[in-house]
Amino acid sequence: MTTSPEKKNRPTPKRKDSEAKRAVSSLAPTTNKEGKKRDRDAARARRAASRVAYMRGDESALPARDRGPARRFVRNYVDSKRSVGEYFIPLIFVVLILSLFPVPAVQIVAIAFMYSALVASGINGFLLSRKIRTEVTTRFPGTSTKGLGMYGWLRSTQMRRLRAPKPQVQLGDKL
Repeated sequence: MTTSPEKKNRPTPKRKDSEAKRAVSSLAPTTNKEGKKRDRDAARARRAASRVAYMRGDESALPARDRGPARRFVRNYVDSKRSVGEYFIPLIFVVLILSLFPVPAVQIVAIAFMYSALVASGINGFLLSRKIRTEVTTRFPGTSTKGLGMYGWLRSTQMRRLRAPKPQVQLGDKL
């Protein structure tokens, strides 16, 4: 047991006094119905404003995985081009519909088409990843390219309308 060289020059407060002081000074949750509704509405408004800022691409609203100029460049680079991966999910839906046909030849063709699209998407993602790393190295010297290729590849596999944050550039824009 260590003793402090200085004394506090006051007695230790009683437990009931400490608890009473804490109850008065704390930010206790609102107990009445109107206050709870007001708090809930304020929280909902904050979440909605944060979501709008995130979808707009505001740097302060982005999670850590999406922050930084290199990540912004990768998003814009991917959004300015079309890729096989963004059409993969709709293609799977078409294959699912075609696989319901009782004709085995249609099912085999649909499944072969799906696997060929999967392979094409993988090759496209690999080439896109390499291109992203070389572009980031030339445009942002000294920036680590770790994870940027996969970040771009995963973004390219999402349908353009469903990407978050929303695309900031149009298809075909030069960067």
